[in-house]
Amino acid sequence: MNMNPPNYSSIVAALAAILLASIFKFALTKKNQQPKKKYHPIAGTIFHLLYHFRRFYDYLTDLTHKNTTFRILYLDNVEIYTSDPANIEYFLKTNFANYGKGSYHHDVLEALLGDGIFTVDGEKWRHQRKMSSYEFSTRNLRDFSAGVFKANAAKLAHLISAAAESNQIVEIQDLFMKSALDSVFKVVLGVDLESMRGADGGGQFSKAFDDASEMTTLRYVDVTWPIKKFLNIGSEYTLRKCMKVVDSFVYEVIDSKIAQARKPQHESQGSKGDILSRFLETNETDPKYLKDIILSFIIAGKDTTASTLSWFFYMMCKHPHLQEKILEQVRCAAELDEHSSIDDIASSITEAALDKMQFLHAALTETLRLYPAVPADGKMCFADDTFPDGFSVKKGNLVSYIPYSMGRMKSLWGDDAEEFKPERWLDQNGVFQQQSPFKFTAFQGGPRICLGKEFAYRQMKVFASVLLTAFSFKLADESRPVNYRPMLTLQIDGGLHLIAAFRTKQQGGSASSRLPL
Repeated sequence: MNMNPPNYSSIVAALAAILLASIFKFALTKKNQQPKKKYHPIAGTIFHLLYHFRRFYDYLTDLTHKNTTFRILYLDNVEIYTSDPANIEYFLKTNFANYGKGSYHHDVLEALLGDGIFTVDGEKWRHQRKMSSYEFSTRNLRDFSAGVFKANAAKLAHLISAAAESNQIVEIQDLFMKSALDSVFKVVLGVDLESMRGADGGGQFSKAFDDASEMTTLRYVDVTWPIKKFLNIGSEYTLRKCMKVVDSFVYEVIDSKIAQARKPQHESQGSKGDILSRFLETNETDPKYLKDIILSFIIAGKDTTASTLSWFFYMMCKHPHLQEKILEQVRCAAELDEHSSIDDIASSITEAALDKMQFLHAALTETLRLYPAVPADGKMCFADDTFPDGFSVKKGNLVSYIPYSMGRMKSLWGDDAEEFKPERWLDQNGVFQQQSPFKFTAFQGGPRICLGKEFAYRQMKVFASVLLTAFSFKLADESRPVNYRPMLTLQIDGGLHLIAAFRTKQQGGSASSRLPL
């Protein structure tokens, strides 16, 4: 029987067709199996942020109540705002290397803070972080700063004493700002600014610095700021004018300190406990570099503590029974009585006494929960990523967390989230209990966590304990609304006007303390 030989070409063609079909089917299946990238919901645009600029952080809170994480559309980018602790821990800690200040935040902040620690990444950040970390960890700085805080708290109390004697209304935020400025200049620069006592240079510097901070914050929502900067008009003209005052003042101090450091040791004067002196000892003498570092310390040491103390005293006036509770604890911890003078009170506030003031610590922390000194903070994404919630983030996207909004989230703090309750921070024995830095984000978390956290608490506790032991406070006008000013830090718009009354049997201060407020 004759058989035709097999047609190998046909067989190969058929097998090839089957193989190609299999490959196509496999690729199609894989494509269908791969989940499509999903992105957080769009909640608005940069124009919405600009429209709501005067209530900026409340607007973000309104959006947070609808979506814990959402996107705001810019002209050529997207900003992701999140109040989800898992997302925050991811980009502040877990994948820290993929998120930094980036070019966007550096460009916005550079006019005010230059290449300071809050604007840079990489080696510049690591170098400043290492140097600052060492300084904050030294016993010398702790002891030096404690003495400065107690001395300035006593000065402030004497000023309030003069106001109480004459029944004057006290604008206490302004006094806190001046006192904190005096403290930070002494601790950071070793300079007695004396702005509390009316030294004009300190007042000009402080006003220029605050106005520059507001104009810098405006850059985040005003897309025309580069044009205004080029033309030197509007908010950018104001910013440039303010920074001339700020830079001139700081450069003058730096030049003076450098000249002093170059003198023979027996001719040099002043304390070596300040941070600038210690930087100079390491041969860091570039004035621009030192100025950028100093301004970062100032915004961290002045604005944050002074604004928190202002909100704290506002809360004390809204909850007067808490003033009495703190008074009782301070007197017990510092072994004081109702006859103690202002100077006796200040000198008795030791480290050991501060450690015992657990309720005061809780009350200050509760203030920071509702009124965080830095109400929002942002990074930039350096490479495509996916958050723990499953949503994608694109390279170049801006990513921000919102401490102000987080403090008002019932999902984090319970149904009483918007109530001021220091007790939420204490255990059954009245001992303060920490929360995760990714839930309570007032001091940030991860590698960039605030180095000055304990420094800030020490300063605030010293001032609060001295003032609440010497005086009781109430609002000068209960009907006057208290709102914030939209800045990098959360200051009370228009200040906080209080009436102080003596607690101590010894009333009034020395004649030299009775200065105009």
